Amino acid sequence: MTEPMLIAKNNDTDSVILPKMANRHGLIAGATGTGKTVTLQSLAEQFSRIGVPVFMADVKGDLSGMSQVGGGNAKVEARVQQLGLSGYSNKAYPVMFWDMFGEKGHPVRTTLSEMGPLLLSRMFNLNDVQSGVLNAIFKVADDNGMLLLDLKDLRAMAQHCAENAATYQTQYGNISTASVGAIQRALLQLETEGGDALFGEPALNLEDMMQTDAKGLGYINILAADKLLNAPRVYATLLLWLLSELFEKLPEVGDLDKPKLVFFFDEAHLLFNDAPAMLMQKIEQVVRLVRSKGVGIYFVSQNPLDIPDVVLGQLGNRVQHALRAFTPRDQKAVQVAAQTFRANPKLNVATVITELGVGEALVSFLDEKGAPTPVERTFICPPESRVGPATDAERSQAMRQSLVAGVYEKSVDRESAYEILKQRAEQAASANPEKSPEQASSSGFDLGGILSGKSSRSDSVLESAAKSAARAIGSQLGRAIIRGVLGSILGGSKSKR
Repeated sequence: MTEPMLIAKNNDTDSVILPKMANRHGLIAGATGTGKTVTLQSLAEQFSRIGVPVFMADVKGDLSGMSQVGGGNAKVEARVQQLGLSGYSNKAYPVMFWDMFGEKGHPVRTTLSEMGPLLLSRMFNLNDVQSGVLNAIFKVADDNGMLLLDLKDLRAMAQHCAENAATYQTQYGNISTASVGAIQRALLQLETEGGDALFGEPALNLEDMMQTDAKGLGYINILAADKLLNAPRVYATLLLWLLSELFEKLPEVGDLDKPKLVFFFDEAHLLFNDAPAMLMQKIEQVVRLVRSKGVGIYFVSQNPLDIPDVVLGQLGNRVQHALRAFTPRDQKAVQVAAQTFRANPKLNVATVITELGVGEALVSFLDEKGAPTPVERTFICPPESRVGPATDAERSQAMRQSLVAGVYEKSVDRESAYEILKQRAEQAASANPEKSPEQASSSGFDLGGILSGKSSRSDSVLESAAKSAARAIGSQLGRAIIRGVLGSILGGSKSKR
């Protein structure tokens, strides 16, 4: 049986998390500057100490100091003395640094196929119709054996489907030019935000994050998120994808003596902001069922109102730092937080929440029967590693000594949808150097257009005339005549594949 983890203390009580209850999830909440980051660091160390790997996002850059030996912090030393922590010692913890941009850690990549159209629709902020078209594009790619790995694959596939919409309409439904245009604009915006760095190979192997060192300490995986937060939708989608992958790939293990992995989701409100109903159902399903895979999820947010009730009700282990009651919403948050704790006759929780100092918190953890303990006003035990960021040199050294050093640094671009469609277009152009307009349109791929947004093919005289006529004639009869004329002129020609 793994020993309980001491998280906080007061004069009368030691507040501990039971490792076998740690996969029942948790919440760390509190206003800015109340000590959430230090609490997050302390919890991560406790999990690492019992051999549980941890994943967390470093929003401010402060958590990188966990890779270095602590010490020299007067506030930490004073808190150690205050709480009488006899077993406390300054030490470093095993850390793996990750970064979607590959600047402050090993690159984090996935493929479009692995992420899937549901999460991409969320990232692109597509409506229902546009999401349906994106689903159809993925289905066409799957049925034709074309991998969607990076953004140029999806851009090429979207253009191919738009140009051959009539061919696919019966089997896949209408693929409108307007919806494809919305998807292409979303791809352009994602590239502008730097989100294209997320997609490619080698894709992240989740097992690389679930490691222990030679001493049996769980690795603490720290994702650099200071730059990533400039694209909040990308940040939320990346973390939700990681959770979904854990849910889908890990086997059912039931209740273990300790979790296989603990996942901290900082700035949790970004996950739920403007999330469509289908995505909310996905999040709820993952949170509810992933604990049976041995994974604990801890949401970190300023306000408990940021977490939907259907998710909030599943968070058994809670640390509530101070809240400020300056606005009506703040006052409501105080009442909500107070009502979610198991009552303690010694405390007026709604009053105490607004009085807590830095490093103080109201805590309630699950007991052996899975019931929440009465809420206690406590001081959080300080971390043993450095409180504050590591230097660039210290970070680089940790990356060189990492278990995955050199595994993800070099990207690989193997044959996928973009290369296949490009090859088809080149073969068609070589076989038919003077294609008719119908053949040119049905080739389904224009490399210049995909890379520059413009067509690299000059219109023939006949095609230019047809386009001009089509624009000029607005009536239904006129459009029918144009179709009839073009049909009689072009009717005998068929595109060659």
